[in-house]
Amino acid sequence: MKISTKGRYGLTIMMELAARFGEGPTSLKSIAEKNGLSEHYLEQLIAPLRNAGLVKSIRGAYGGYVLSREADSITAGDIIRVLEGPISPVDFTEEDDPAKRDLWLRIRDSIADVLDSTTLSNLITFKEETHTDNYMFYI
Repeated sequence: MKISTKGRYGLTIMMELAARFGEGPTSLKSIAEKNGLSEHYLEQLIAPLRNAGLVKSIRGAYGGYVLSREADSITAGDIIRVLEGPISPVDFTEEDDPAKRDLWLRIRDSIADVLDSTTLSNLITFKEETHTDNYMFYI
């Protein structure tokens, strides 16, 4: 399964809103400028997120968008499904033998499990683990 720019940029929008949760509305212009993205494209992505109830729009001079609920209750799966559609690595056909069909289902379920167990809170608080191997050389 390949996540398109819709899914990737949608996650970017949602992570920015999560990072600023409780600080008031955030404009798409500020998100676009910070991340080097097209504001027009982000406008196209925010509509389905709003229609799905993941974000709320605030009108006015200091308006913008806010998350509709806490960042720890919105998953990457919620966002990806809204923007990309159902999670499926392949289109199933009746010709697939049962072993291949089972493989595709296990892959789909694994991807869904990762997406559904990763919240916006997890994403915005992510710390990359660096493994430093200390080697001692003796001569």
